[in-house]
Amino acid sequence: MKIGIDAISYYVPSHYLPIEALANARNIEYAKLNKGLGLTSMSFPDVDEDAASMGANAVLDMFQRESLDPATVGRMYLGTESALDSAKPTATYILDLVEKELAAEHGERCLKNVDAVDMTFACIGAVDALENACLYVQQNPDKKAIIIAADLAKYDLGSTGEYTQGAGAVALLVSVDPAIVALDSEIGVATKGERDFFKPRRTHTKASVLVQAASLLGVELSEEEAAAKLLEAEGFWGGNSMIRSYVEEPVFDGQYSNGAYVGRIQEALAHFESKVDLNPALDWDRVVMHLPYAFQGRRMLVNFYLNWMNANGKWEEVVAAMGGDKPADKDEAKAWVKAFSKSDYYRAYVAKALAPAERASSLIGNMYTASIFMGLLSTLCDAADKGENIEGACIGFMGYGSGSKAKVFQGHVQPGWSKVAGLDLFGSLENRTAVDFTTYENWHNERLEGPILPSKSGFVFDGLRTAENQEFFRDYKKQ
Repeated sequence: MKIGIDAISYYVPSHYLPIEALANARNIEYAKLNKGLGLTSMSFPDVDEDAASMGANAVLDMFQRESLDPATVGRMYLGTESALDSAKPTATYILDLVEKELAAEHGERCLKNVDAVDMTFACIGAVDALENACLYVQQNPDKKAIIIAADLAKYDLGSTGEYTQGAGAVALLVSVDPAIVALDSEIGVATKGERDFFKPRRTHTKASVLVQAASLLGVELSEEEAAAKLLEAEGFWGGNSMIRSYVEEPVFDGQYSNGAYVGRIQEALAHFESKVDLNPALDWDRVVMHLPYAFQGRRMLVNFYLNWMNANGKWEEVVAAMGGDKPADKDEAKAWVKAFSKSDYYRAYVAKALAPAERASSLIGNMYTASIFMGLLSTLCDAADKGENIEGACIGFMGYGSGSKAKVFQGHVQPGWSKVAGLDLFGSLENRTAVDFTTYENWHNERLEGPILPSKSGFVFDGLRTAENQEFFRDYKKQ
């Protein structure tokens, strides 16, 4: 029984920031970001968009495009690290929005028997969701499952992560006899507790905040004096002495995170290869990875690729391409590997196996949980654009989530894969509206008074409730 991806849909905000504009504003050489990292443009959500609205837009498009009967759907799993609540799953917002939109055709509460849940493990949460969905369909072959990956990658202004930002959502339909990709059942996994990237609940004493507020007003106040005043305060300033806040910008260590990524992928690959006899360099026609930036995969896989070629008796080809063997000296060997990464030999592998997935990443940026699945869609749409027939091709998947975990698995392209051409992925990305750097920075600092594109179609955030026992509940509408 084949189980896998039967349909794909997506949502990307209709505006973007050109990376060249960010490079100019930050005094960064554009070629470093464009030629070095593969970045062209950055997607970010409008002020009336979030993980729920983007995810709901992708899911509704799937229902409508596939003429999907809600009664056949048994699961709706959301992978995200941009959740909107610490208790209420963001998946329930998505289900509610889509269910109401489908009511006219399928009746009220047409998704009432769908099990909905969020899965959070940094950028690999949606891969976890996909694995669980496949297990569900295996046990219930007459049912389908919907996987949603919806996220916003937002970093501090001026940080080394800023130019990798991105946003959007991808929805997958999982079923038996899938039209697009049949997934093999074996999965390699590696997990280790790391501190490479996290979004903590931050804490501040009210006294320290009051001292800063007083200073802005030209009033000198010690923290002890502030604490004494707060003992008599009521309302916001009274009660608990702490203020707890959550922000989207993570605490991260780029070099450490890259090392964790490499380490977990290496371990997960070893686990996968203990179950499946293969050589990824030769057996995987395409490779789809989590891409924090477009060229992450090609840069990270150089040493993996060399090991694969050595393991398969192809080392003499590498030596011939380089005009000499890898030096024993550590520094010389490092320079040799760098030169190999720029060789025509390795570039031919990149062009075939990796570049198709990079194409969308370059135009969108880091989509966190959705990155790996946008890479899959990009790979398929790239082949459709070029008129290539990739039916039967083996795709290797390498997912990673900080914290940290990696999963490695593979799938084979099915006869119906070319229907993705109807999504017009690259055409829609080409037709987005560019915004200037000031608009982007005002969005980042939450200083925009209204949406950048107020006339967009689809679900949008419509405000927070203020009624008693409903405070801060999120409302949405469809435009």
